[in-house]
Amino acid sequence: MTALPIVVGMGGINAAGRTSAHQGFRRIVIDKLTQEARQETFLGLATLMNLVRHENGELVDHENQAICASEIEAKFGEQIIAGTLIRKIENNHFDVDATHGHQKMTVMPSEGDSIVFETSARHLPSPQPRDWQIENLEGGKVKVTINGELSLKHDTYRDNPIKAAGQFPTGFDPSTLYNSRYQPRGLQATIFAATDAIKSTGLAWQDVLAVVDPDQIGTYSASVAGQMQDEAFGGMMKNRLRGDRVSTKNLALGLNTMSTDFINAYVTGNVGTTFTTSGACATFLYNLRAAVHDIKAGRTRVAIVGSVDCAITPEIVEGFGNMSALANIEGLKKLDNSNNPNLRRTSRPFGENCGFTIGEGAQFAVLMDDALALELGADVMGSVPDVFVNADGIKKSITAPGPGNYITMAKSVALATSILGEEAVQKRSYILAHGSSTPQNRVTESIIYDRVAKAFNIDNWKLAAPKAFVGHTIGPASGDQMAMALGIFSHNIMPGITTIDKVADDVYAERLDIRTEHYKCEAQDIAFINSKGFGGNNATAPMFSANITLEMLTKRHGESAMASYRDKLTQTKQNQADYSAAANLGDYQLIYRFGDGLIDENDIELTQETLSLPGFTHSVKLTASNPFDDMV
Repeated sequence: MTALPIVVGMGGINAAGRTSAHQGFRRIVIDKLTQEARQETFLGLATLMNLVRHENGELVDHENQAICASEIEAKFGEQIIAGTLIRKIENNHFDVDATHGHQKMTVMPSEGDSIVFETSARHLPSPQPRDWQIENLEGGKVKVTINGELSLKHDTYRDNPIKAAGQFPTGFDPSTLYNSRYQPRGLQATIFAATDAIKSTGLAWQDVLAVVDPDQIGTYSASVAGQMQDEAFGGMMKNRLRGDRVSTKNLALGLNTMSTDFINAYVTGNVGTTFTTSGACATFLYNLRAAVHDIKAGRTRVAIVGSVDCAITPEIVEGFGNMSALANIEGLKKLDNSNNPNLRRTSRPFGENCGFTIGEGAQFAVLMDDALALELGADVMGSVPDVFVNADGIKKSITAPGPGNYITMAKSVALATSILGEEAVQKRSYILAHGSSTPQNRVTESIIYDRVAKAFNIDNWKLAAPKAFVGHTIGPASGDQMAMALGIFSHNIMPGITTIDKVADDVYAERLDIRTEHYKCEAQDIAFINSKGFGGNNATAPMFSANITLEMLTKRHGESAMASYRDKLTQTKQNQADYSAAANLGDYQLIYRFGDGLIDENDIELTQETLSLPGFTHSVKLTASNPFDDMV
């Protein structure tokens, strides 16, 4: 019997806000929410953005004035709306109107044959250039005479053509929420997102450890760019050139494995599977695939799956910008026929567009096998029967699209059809599109959907595109798509692509239902999460709704087991509600176990059959049947 991987929690952070309890999804579709849900969403964002805090049992604003939750939208609504989703890059990243750099300059003597200047002896280059004549002066100074030219680099500032990004909500600073030490922004976001995911399950982590063997837990995560801030790779690559010191932490903290390593070391204390793979824009799905396959094979029973990239830096932006991949100000001016384009609408999937918009984000899901989910009374949010990954074959350009995404999409639809039938796929499925907002992608991705739809007789295939709102977060992008899919399953609201006026004429939309406004939809059974990454990194995951998953669980485990499960679920739901209420008040209860629970290796007990670790209820089983008994 193949285990079914169940999604029991999801947490994170991106430009829409906190992921748990569908808060980020609610921000995107806020105009379609009930008044109660709208008020709760504004409260959660207000505390996240440090506009309001909970103190001595009441809410107070930044002027220490008491405020009710019902008053937040009236007082801070416009500020909250403006400070979320895609917007002009804020100065905590860098100044897009005056981006710092260095300019080469060659100076020559204006009179005479020499350049002469004085400086401190300790500022002299080593080795000294051959054409420099050095004369020692008093006070540690020297006089330098140069016969000829002198090449210099001096500070300069430029008007950056890339103006917008999907940034964390204005005022959100993960470094203040725990003892973040000397950690880059991406790893700070990892601690926040992993905690949010675990807390969102409504299950105590120790209760999970009590029923699972230590090696049956896994963490599957990666970054694509690594950590590019000055605390990590940014400092390693720039400090020496800037005359600063490269620290002992710059290299280690920059590695793309660090999001996995930080969760193991500081959040869960995991000693089971640790896995990192990156596949450009499909990185989240690549790691999800590994977790899903391990759960189906019985190697893993609990998996934390995710990705993080916080790469809104001048270097990364310039790199993508020089590839003509990012929407720049001149392209937007032409599209809008205006000298002041709306930076909120830089990302325009499947509309007239000129490039993608970079974003920052951290997304993590918690998955369990179906038997364990029932045993623990976990909240069934959905299930992932498989994830398909295929490459593009021979290419001229490494960044160009190819045939691999045809395979991943077709396999996903075929699998969903074989499990749930044609009607569910044709009538109650939808696509979470890669939707990068480039002119090439809108054509190449839509034609895939068109051809798959024809093959499987699908009409009016609903489509949503998260990048229109949060930008392209690179590694976590398909995590943003999963978060939106879970929101759609929960709220029956389909997000339209509100950043476009109409679908572009060259999009193959005959069989697609792409709308420019959010709308209520009937309950959906299946989401297809699709990613087309640079280099031919294609991935697609079919995900089933909670209702469908519960029906499948009932058929496998029986009504008696489901009745017992529902009894346990009551407490889980209460725990989830308690965490959501606390998080909306700004109490995120971050898990950061720096040195807490260290394992003394001298206390490890080892036999031929088992390995026992202090602090773990169960032992690691070493005995196994011979998988090659037909060969020996």
